Amino acid sequence: MGTNHKKTMETPGMTQLLKEEARMNAQPERKFGVVVVGVGRAGSVRMRDLRNPHASSAFLNLVGFISRRELGSIDEVQQISLEDALSSREVEVAYICSESSSHEDYIRQFLNAGKHVLVEYPMTLSRAAAEELWALAEQKGKVLHEEHIELLMEEFAFLKKEVVGKDLLKGSLLFTAGPLEEQRFGFPAFSGISRLTWLVSLFGELSLVSATLEERKEDQYMKMTVNLETENKRPLSWIEEKGPGIKRNRYLSFHFKSGSLENVPNVGINKNIFLKDQNIFVQKLLGQFSEEELAAEKKRILHCLGLAEEIQKYCHPKK
Repeated sequence: MGTNHKKTMETPGMTQLLKEEARMNAQPERKFGVVVVGVGRAGSVRMRDLRNPHASSAFLNLVGFISRRELGSIDEVQQISLEDALSSREVEVAYICSESSSHEDYIRQFLNAGKHVLVEYPMTLSRAAAEELWALAEQKGKVLHEEHIELLMEEFAFLKKEVVGKDLLKGSLLFTAGPLEEQRFGFPAFSGISRLTWLVSLFGELSLVSATLEERKEDQYMKMTVNLETENKRPLSWIEEKGPGIKRNRYLSFHFKSGSLENVPNVGINKNIFLKDQNIFVQKLLGQFSEEELAAEKKRILHCLGLAEEIQKYCHPKK
């Protein structure tokens, strides 16, 4: 992880936002025109943050939004076509907040049109595609940023502090939720990649031992069980269980030589996590991240995408 990310994660709340605001200066010399692609939950929050007065928003100007639905306008922000956004000189940045299956195509189109891109995770549904798009971004001299709000949560900041310097013996992470359409959001290892990112960010690069997938499509139920191990050969299990009536929850258990951590206490509300991510993105636009920080982040993201792809192949071997 880059130094900026560690600071953001380890000092949650408004204090860190104020520090980042100070870094970004009050009077920007220019504004980047932004279009938001997809106006679901994430897209709506992005539009809100772009329209409200924040330090990073001062560098950004919301030009419009793109949606498959005919909406006309939202809070006086105009809907524009994909073609107009790609060709517009006013649009310099695209926030891609659509379903995961469409990310790769949108990223490629906007990069080819010479735009910077912020995309919700997972950026693609394969490691090779992500590598190709990063190469394209480099060729075009544009920022390609994959959002990871899960690393900006209060719970993660708590875990990071609890885990540091401890010798892991074994651990498990179970995530439960309602059904999710695989065709739109990808195989469970990709739609659940934020949990995998937590494990990698806490314990370093992981290797796959085994993976199984139990599915009852007629009941919209699925359970993916993944067995991983750390570089020190310590076992970590990751389970995603989804189906109708299953409550959204996260259960974790980490056992160390010095004791155990069973679930996360109530550490407060996750405030402004999309805004914190936007701050990171603007810092990248302004060249405030070092090459080392960017390389470390890219390495982590590609490692997680590669693991997700391995898990999918393990669960669906080619016959």
